[in-house]
Amino acid sequence: MRRTLVIRGGAIGDFILTLPAIKALRDAYPDAQIDILGYKHIAVLAENRFYADNVRSIESAELSRFFAKDADLPTDLANYFSGFDFILSYLYDPNSIFEGNLRRSSAKEIIRGPAKIENDRHATEQLARPLRELGLLASDFAPKLFPTSEDRHRAAKFLNGLNSPIVAFHPGSGSEKKNWPLQHWIELADRLLANFAGSLVIASGEADQQQTRKLRKIWNDSRVRVANCLPLPDLAALLEKTIFIGHDSGVSHLAAAAGATSILLFGPTDPAVWAPRNKNARVICAPGGDLQRLDVDLVRAALDQELMRIGIST
Repeated sequence: MRRTLVIRGGAIGDFILTLPAIKALRDAYPDAQIDILGYKHIAVLAENRFYADNVRSIESAELSRFFAKDADLPTDLANYFSGFDFILSYLYDPNSIFEGNLRRSSAKEIIRGPAKIENDRHATEQLARPLRELGLLASDFAPKLFPTSEDRHRAAKFLNGLNSPIVAFHPGSGSEKKNWPLQHWIELADRLLANFAGSLVIASGEADQQQTRKLRKIWNDSRVRVANCLPLPDLAALLEKTIFIGHDSGVSHLAAAAGATSILLFGPTDPAVWAPRNKNARVICAPGGDLQRLDVDLVRAALDQELMRIGIST
């Protein structure tokens, strides 16, 4: 049985954009054992959910020694790496020190993926390109997540008592420049809730606490619920049947990959490189790349269109 290791750090969006490459490996070697060395709270999205059999944390003091030249390598990690037939690493390794230490550990075949995304083509294509060294070609560049029945059970428990349809907002991102003004989100929600029999879920992570606190003070409404710092598999299961609105963010990639009908607001970043390629995702680009100039009416019209598709008039 072929044993494969994918080493992938980075944030939520970076990881999800790598899933088409991992899918190509899984499709080519359906009986292989595929492990992921990454941030465990993110890589759990793939663990026993089609892509990976095991996940190991990249946050290890012992692993840091692999980035030191001529270091005394930890025996357990050296044995771990030597047990794989193939290692695909996306770690930043400009001087090949990490790769050299993998080889000192008797790692068999090592391929380096891009640590930085260029602006010449979509990120998923760039991340899958190294597989050509194995004679593999990725053909599906729309990342997909596969929540388990347990994930869906926990999501249903969270959503219990909320009426359908459910619209989900994620008003944050990793950069203030990629955020639509919070007042626009408030106006959009107020107009939605004025004539809406469904429910609104606000997705919130650690970086979104300031916005979340403000929104909690504004809406004292049983139709509004905050999904605050949920485990990512639960959040994916929660979002999969919603109409989701977000920015260029990891949560937006999560929503699109989970199957949510996604309306994504792009400002300074290039959607040709960074937007999800899922058919259920549509992009609204801000004028001149400035989200301050993106009109609420335009986003509301897109939301109304999606609600009308499921027979809801607001």
